[in-house]
Amino acid sequence: MQLELRVDRSSPVPLYFQLSQQLEAAIEHGVLTPGSLLGNEIELAARLGLSRPTVRQAIQSLVDKGLLVRRRGVGTQVVHSQVKRPLELSSLYDDLEAAGQRPATTVLVNTVVPASAEVAAALAVAEGSEVHRVERLRLAHGEPMAYLSNHIPPGLLELDTAQLETTGLYRMMRAAGITLHSARQSIGARAATAAEAERLTEPEGAPLLTMRRTTFDDTGRAVEFGDHIYRPARYSFEFQLLVRP
Repeated sequence: MQLELRVDRSSPVPLYFQLSQQLEAAIEHGVLTPGSLLGNEIELAARLGLSRPTVRQAIQSLVDKGLLVRRRGVGTQVVHSQVKRPLELSSLYDDLEAAGQRPATTVLVNTVVPASAEVAAALAVAEGSEVHRVERLRLAHGEPMAYLSNHIPPGLLELDTAQLETTGLYRMMRAAGITLHSARQSIGARAATAAEAERLTEPEGAPLLTMRRTTFDDTGRAVEFGDHIYRPARYSFEFQLLVRP
């Protein structure tokens, strides 16, 4: 595939970084789709008038980010783009769909459990009272991206497993007449347990992004408590920071 690539030798930005940024943008905007083959290093170097080590460094930086993979006998191939999630009250399903990532879901748990102290406090219900627990594996382009664990107050909506596998939880809430209003959220990171690593096809101990969220409707009622883990090579959160006047 012929891409419009160019480098500015008068710029203080390193040439390899200029090239890697253009390739990453092409992947992110769908110009280079998953499965696309990149021209080999010799062709790219000749086309741009760059040295092979410069091109190799640009490609390696995207391999390290998980956007490209080198396959013996095939060449350098696009794997996927990273989903950059803005910090707003949206669902992972909606974000993936908006990014053209073809989301899919496998429901692993859909049951009623007694509320732990933490869940009870988040949902403002009595400890030990019944709440719905849903655990889902979210995939994009057939690859695991996140493991989602949610607790929902009883009687809020019908949590049909087949529907949970074809749409997002927030869409189901909106369809049930629930108006989502705000959320309290925290983001962190930790090492993957053996079970988490297996679910997300990561090595045990690999770093994972974590997100905990309690979501409220327009009456101030807590409607879900989520505890999610993400593969950082596939996913990131974006912040907009403002200077306080």
